[in-house]
Amino acid sequence: MEERLQKIMAQAGIGSRRACEELIDSGRVTVNGKVAVLGTKADAQRDHILVDGKRISAPEPFKYIALNKPRNVISAVTSPDPRPTVRDLIPLEGRLYPVGRLDIESEGLILLTNDGELANRITHPRYGCEKEYRALVGRTPDARQFDAWRNGVVLEDGYRTAPAVVQIDGQGPQGTWLRVVMKEGRKRQIRDIGDRLGIPILRLQRVRIGSVTLGKLKIREWRELSPHEVLELKKLTQAPKSRGASPASGTRRPPRVTSPGKPRGPRRET
Repeated sequence: MEERLQKIMAQAGIGSRRACEELIDSGRVTVNGKVAVLGTKADAQRDHILVDGKRISAPEPFKYIALNKPRNVISAVTSPDPRPTVRDLIPLEGRLYPVGRLDIESEGLILLTNDGELANRITHPRYGCEKEYRALVGRTPDARQFDAWRNGVVLEDGYRTAPAVVQIDGQGPQGTWLRVVMKEGRKRQIRDIGDRLGIPILRLQRVRIGSVTLGKLKIREWRELSPHEVLELKKLTQAPKSRGASPASGTRRPPRVTSPGKPRGPRRET
């Protein structure tokens, strides 16, 4: 059965569907010896599909893994140095890629899959997939700091964060635990917000992605998602959702404009 080429590539583990579209658009994909274009359809079982001159393998069965990432482990498949990666902690054969990122100092729930389309929908902010964190801070934020965080903070590079849910989640001997729920995730975003507001983050743990929770997984433990969990994730990310209006301004942010064909940088989870 013929399907869109970018879908076949994503199912074969080449990358997200958007990344596969960029490969096609750059002329790096051929089907039966002809350079493919966006809109090309193919049959994965019958047609000869090459990416950068290498034939893609038949699509693997999709795998969906939840891992409790420890500190000092890189959210990647390979590492440029001796530090371990999240892929090293999953003793399964085949392709598995982390969905988004947790910085090396952070811990908690991270998903790994070979389903590039679902990975893109979970990480891209336009689909509105919530990520929930517990953040330990040295002191309780005041009302001004809470309001700023909830309404959006302008980071050092000029980016204004989307509104977020921020609540006190308990007290401990080292400080105050906060519950933070976001629908976006730039690299080190929570830590950068803390720095801008004068609220240093002592510890950061992700406890939920969409409908999937960390639950009772211990550090370094992993499990396969149930079919029901996968279905719920797909339902949550079916249609793009607007970031909505900023409570601080009451106006909708204009969309970012990029040049046609120019790849956009990857978004990474906090």
